Amino acid sequence: MPIGPDSSRDMRPDEVTEVDALLRVAFGGEAEVALVHALRRNGDMVSETVVYWQGRIAGYAALSRMVAPAGWLCLAPVAVWPAFQRGASAPQGQPKGAWQIGRRLVSELALAAEIPKGTEVPAIVVLGQPGFYETCGFSRARAARLTTPYPLEYTMLAAPGEDVPEAELIYPAAFAEV
Repeated sequence: MPIGPDSSRDMRPDEVTEVDALLRVAFGGEAEVALVHALRRNGDMVSETVVYWQGRIAGYAALSRMVAPAGWLCLAPVAVWPAFQRGASAPQGQPKGAWQIGRRLVSELALAAEIPKGTEVPAIVVLGQPGFYETCGFSRARAARLTTPYPLEYTMLAAPGEDVPEAELIYPAAFAEV
């Protein structure tokens, strides 16, 4: 008996259309689709991760290369099929945690950023709802000294160590187009 969605994995090129459809449904428009296409076109996309459930993509997350600080990444966008958003109920008799697709997907990416220094693991910045992203391993406190073009109260960081870096965030050009 299945207990929840499949593990995350790298998106395949033949899944672009399905990811675009998920982004449209999850965000209610074309802005995130345009962002993802621009990140790919400009060579800023580092990785795209998907989670499958019942024959379709149920979750998606993109990591792109920041202009500055050098080596840092940006997590955006993260999309989850609406039926699975906000901890939607698991089918009767199955564990709820397995159905929290967005939390599982973002937590996996944040965990990767916690590998000790010296292992070439980048810092990952995310802009979003603190109540969600902080439960996944991102920290507003560690982002407190960052300079950003976006609201600092929604900016979080996952990175090796426990320091509070002081840096200016410069996002890929595609973000200014959205």
